[in-house]
Amino acid sequence: MIALLQRVSHASVAVDGALVGAIEAGLLVLLCAEKGDTDKEADALLAKLLAYRVFGDAAGKMNRSVADIDGGLLLVPQFTLAADTNSGTRPSFSPAASPADALRLFEHVVRQARARHATVATGQFGADMQVSLTNDGPVTFWLQIAPVVRAA
Repeated sequence: MIALLQRVSHASVAVDGALVGAIEAGLLVLLCAEKGDTDKEADALLAKLLAYRVFGDAAGKMNRSVADIDGGLLLVPQFTLAADTNSGTRPSFSPAASPADALRLFEHVVRQARARHATVATGQFGADMQVSLTNDGPVTFWLQIAPVVRAA
């Protein structure tokens, strides 16, 4: 699974002009499931992003996590993060999980996040979303948990 984390002072998602999710200070997380991803990868990615230290401490060093600051978490599905851009000028999305698998994993991450964190908002899977944010820093990180490939 892939997560693109952005430290924000505010972020929101609208669908057809209607607000579907918003947070104040915290993390906007664009999520993507790849072929072969399971609940194990989803759980590992969620644990990492909740603990990832991207917020400043009293000395201004990035030593605090979104959990430490009790910040918001806005989870937005985005399959385009799995794009293969190695050849040509049109991306291939063959590395992305099927829509059914991606939806199941996105919903799993949302359920687990809500069980572990106080403020969780979401985008809408499969919708044409308009995402607005104020990137704080800017601070942006790419996290990826690859499925374990076992030899046959």
